[in-house]
Amino acid sequence: MSHDDPHWMRLALDQAHEAAREGEVPVGAVVVKDGHLIATGRNAPIASHDPTAHAEIVALREAARKLGNYRLDGCTLYVTLEPCAMCSGAMLHARVARVVFGAADPKTGAAGSVLNLFDQPELNHQTQVTAGVLHDACGQLLQSFFTERRQAQGRSRMPLKEDALRTPDDRFNGLPDYPWQAHYLKDLPSLNGLRLHYLDEGPHDAPITWLCLHGNPAWSYLYRKMIPVWLQAGHRVVAPDLIGFGKSDKPKRVEFHRFDQHRQVLLELVERLDLQRVALVVQDWGGILGLTIPMAAPQRYGHLLVMNTYLATADAPLSDGFKAWREMCANKPQFEVSRLFARGNPHMTPAECAAYDAPFPDAGHRAALRAFPPMVPEHPGDEGVSWSREAKAFWESTWTGKSLMAIGQQDPVLGEPVMSELGRHIRHLPEPLLLPQAGHFVQEHGEEIARWALAQWS
Repeated sequence: MSHDDPHWMRLALDQAHEAAREGEVPVGAVVVKDGHLIATGRNAPIASHDPTAHAEIVALREAARKLGNYRLDGCTLYVTLEPCAMCSGAMLHARVARVVFGAADPKTGAAGSVLNLFDQPELNHQTQVTAGVLHDACGQLLQSFFTERRQAQGRSRMPLKEDALRTPDDRFNGLPDYPWQAHYLKDLPSLNGLRLHYLDEGPHDAPITWLCLHGNPAWSYLYRKMIPVWLQAGHRVVAPDLIGFGKSDKPKRVEFHRFDQHRQVLLELVERLDLQRVALVVQDWGGILGLTIPMAAPQRYGHLLVMNTYLATADAPLSDGFKAWREMCANKPQFEVSRLFARGNPHMTPAECAAYDAPFPDAGHRAALRAFPPMVPEHPGDEGVSWSREAKAFWESTWTGKSLMAIGQQDPVLGEPVMSELGRHIRHLPEPLLLPQAGHFVQEHGEEIARWALAQWS
């Protein structure tokens, strides 16, 4: 294997990701000659109505056009999946000097898996083969694609409960910077037939799995600026939508929403996905709930990144800022979520702000938005207080992982005073990252935070 092979294979992977975004089987290819990129290609049989439009064929055609010769002497073709017989034959006819592939194809691979067209001494050209370059990344992309396809087929068999609503899929079309595949679960015991949406990107054996929990009235879109940073580092990211938010089902009744109910869903999700080496990332209700879950299985967690949230132990009165927020929600239950984000984040585009309205096409879909503000535990006997007090003891005395805190200083509800108090109860917490320009939804400045966290934990 050449030391340049991983570099060129990453470019082929970029093409494979583009194919996936266009609904094609995610295979990508590039052609290289004398250390220069000559051509790229990605699977396009569906879009082009062409059974020969495999990534390798597309790249070979483009390379021949650019070089002005159907013979591609001295060229190397990189492809993320072992070539089939058609593509292998085309490479031999083109006199490609070398083919490098990522994942093996045990069903149709013609470079050693099913047969080996490149190992035929009777042929008048011999092409050198290098297998397995970035095979994990190439294979994981294909596996994720076909898992999503199976889940999409399964979703057609996930009928909607009579007492719930489901936001139409077209509400989520074309959202800026949110290209990831949807995953769904419906058979967790606590869901009782509701469908839970979550993102799951990156290798399952990654050194860190970032479990990103949002709050009210946001959803997993809130983490779009942080996810790419962690994926680029080779990590895994899991970001669920709480029931009632985002792409998850939305119970019609406010009474569905209870602290214990939502906490139990998160606990079962972590168990079902068997998350390991978890970096828990929390903000707002993501922290009010999320800070209470590691104590149930502390061996799964190694890191904590906490932003603008608190532990609802009812040891002190709710802040004036929170009371004002709760009053606003009660008096204006149809408030525009997009305006809320625009007001506190002037750097956001109108399209980004509008993405936060997408889950809530009408009043019927907004039960969670009405339920969560009064659901915050306030008195010692309120649901969630006992869990929060146990969690406080866990973070003070039992927690052995690494912790970081980032604070949006413009937050009038859960800003620096509240976060400083929370920080006193987290063991070995270093000085926080202060963001003077950020408000409550601090993830809207998330790229800086994500890179900072990586640097601290590298």
